Amino acid sequence: MGELIEKSHSETDYKYGLEPYKRPIEEHINKGLINLDKPSGPTSHEVDSWVLKILNASKTGHGGTLDPKVTGILPMGINSATRSIQLLSSAAKEYVCLMNIHASLNEDQIIKIFDEFTGKIFQMPPVKSAVKRELRARNIYYANIAEIDDRYVLFRIGCEAGTYVRTYCHDIGEALGCGAHMAELRRTQVGSFNEDFNLVTLQDLTDAYYYYKHEDNEEELRKIIIPMEEAAAHMPKIYVKDSAVAALTHGADLAAGGVSLLSNNIRPGDNVAIFTLKKELIGSGISRYSSENLMNADSGIVLTTNHIFMSEDTYPICWK
Repeated sequence: MGELIEKSHSETDYKYGLEPYKRPIEEHINKGLINLDKPSGPTSHEVDSWVLKILNASKTGHGGTLDPKVTGILPMGINSATRSIQLLSSAAKEYVCLMNIHASLNEDQIIKIFDEFTGKIFQMPPVKSAVKRELRARNIYYANIAEIDDRYVLFRIGCEAGTYVRTYCHDIGEALGCGAHMAELRRTQVGSFNEDFNLVTLQDLTDAYYYYKHEDNEEELRKIIIPMEEAAAHMPKIYVKDSAVAALTHGADLAAGGVSLLSNNIRPGDNVAIFTLKKELIGSGISRYSSENLMNADSGIVLTTNHIFMSEDTYPICWK
């Protein structure tokens, strides 16, 4: 996110690494993500196991678990890309929800309550959840009503990660004084993953892999599987010089001298994606500086790494 600004001009050596969309097909699969359209019925973990079998992969993982009856976007990581899915855990989400109100009410009354439930709200996670049950604040960026049909309200909601739409519906019902519940839910966006960005079904994936394995046609599989770098599309970014890559993959923090390009909207404490100049994802880390201060930094550590996704032998060691 944000525009890129140059701190220090640097060229990249094409003897090492490879631009994500130019990877050979096996590497493309191994470092790939799928924007999967989860059907109603199976659990997210069951979908995981099906993708594992379809691709004959060694490992798969999903981002942002969906309840069995919930449909929509379930980002999947394959093999080496599985860990990169965690970058989506803090990304904003969007859902389309059908809510059932337990009494017939005036439409103006419903619209007014939705206005009150936009912005900062407080939620108690449900009993069956993966987090500790304690009151916590969440941001609702928008909650746009599409249609009201007697007791049913169809709306689109954009919200901070960790927002429970089922709880949102329940709390609106409490505020209305009559109760309400979530009737249907579909997730339409996770970070940069939306319904217009390579959204595919399990059948699409099965067919594409069949063509690749049995008809030596990788075209459809290349369209369906996207590079793991897309998991960081919503994040502020720092692009580092070739000479800094190996140190980072061996666990070093990022020093000022290693920075070539950076997003202009970085704030201290932001989780920032780290890339090579070939746009390969190295990892992520917590910035110690704002973009402005980082641009002016001549020495010292500017970012503390917290996750590394690139293998250690991708770029040569440049320290003695």
